[in-house]
Amino acid sequence: MTTNTVTSSKATGLSILGSTGSIGRSALDIVRAHPDRFRVRGLACGKNLDLILLQAREFCPEILSVDESLYEKVSASLSGSGIRVVAGEEGACEVASLQSAEVLLSAIVGEAGLSPTWEGIFPGRTVALANKETLVVGGQTVIDRVSERGARLVPVDSEHSAIYQAMAGHRWSDVRRLILTASGGPFFGKNRKDLERVTRDQALNHPTWKMGPKITIDSATLLNKGLEMIEARWLFDIPADRIEVVVHRQSIIHSLVELRDASVLAQMGVPDMKGPIAYALSGEERLPVGVPFLDLVATGQLTFFAPDHETFPAIRLAARSISRPGQGALYLNMANEVAVAAFLAGRISFTDIFDLWERVLEEAPERIPGSLAEIREAVARATSLAKEAVSRMEESHATALAASRP
Repeated sequence: MTTNTVTSSKATGLSILGSTGSIGRSALDIVRAHPDRFRVRGLACGKNLDLILLQAREFCPEILSVDESLYEKVSASLSGSGIRVVAGEEGACEVASLQSAEVLLSAIVGEAGLSPTWEGIFPGRTVALANKETLVVGGQTVIDRVSERGARLVPVDSEHSAIYQAMAGHRWSDVRRLILTASGGPFFGKNRKDLERVTRDQALNHPTWKMGPKITIDSATLLNKGLEMIEARWLFDIPADRIEVVVHRQSIIHSLVELRDASVLAQMGVPDMKGPIAYALSGEERLPVGVPFLDLVATGQLTFFAPDHETFPAIRLAARSISRPGQGALYLNMANEVAVAAFLAGRISFTDIFDLWERVLEEAPERIPGSLAEIREAVARATSLAKEAVSRMEESHATALAASRP
């Protein structure tokens, strides 16, 4: 078994939530490239047994959290290693709460990342946030906890990192609007009728980024951009009507900030998540991470388009969810998590996802949850509503199919 080679007493301790996902793997590539700068203290993994064991043996964390179904196998495999193996949400929360890690990278996909991230917010800690659902679902309640605890929240999503980087040395009082760029996904230029025939494989074929299935479907529906709008509202304390989206197919400009003197600040680079991740983990240092340098001549044209809100309602619904007080963003997010799972399982069509968002969003209460317990209760209610709606959709499709048969 090998260990991290640490040549500096200033190595930053890391806890990584979601180490087997795309963000987690990229983060560990950065650790490999800079072993004197980082020391892995804790890992929370998914269900990829082989990769979990490889990461554990290479980085030797103090604590390793795995899915409950893998606990016995992983414990047996790592017996005698000195690594404490834990499991489930409680285990992920232990990894997040590890005091020896100065930086927590939150990269668990979906609402499942909320509780561990919440537990990892403590004084002096930097929380590098790649799990946008933490702010989409938790909103003001999470921001209040960060402030009260004296922690530091740093964005990892390329769009939010771009805004964060562009604003270095500038005053937020000078900001007129934030402009998030969207690739447009695999169905750019399609109409609603085209989308009715979309297959699972087509939706998973993203033109620019290589990501997990859930976020890839979110990109195809453009809800990923809607969730980023919601996250930007809380990260930067900017109202919904000052956050806009443009479609930028080349994904070279990651986001822009327009100032009140009509200046526009943009952060550009080859699309690769290692840059934003390293910037967040290192305390905003510019570490070489093996990303190719941008060749503007080879890139050629940079193009921009307005989103098609009629075909893709995600941005419009996201803006609506944060323009009113209450649980709209939470309900929209949970409707989406249920809808994406149902689509990937072949239970509903691609355009059914849009319809499910609308149905569930209409049921969102106006009261803002005041604690993690209240947020989780709201999550359960929204999830239940969404699952009931999926069942009704399936019944409706089955009835229509039966009626169409001779």
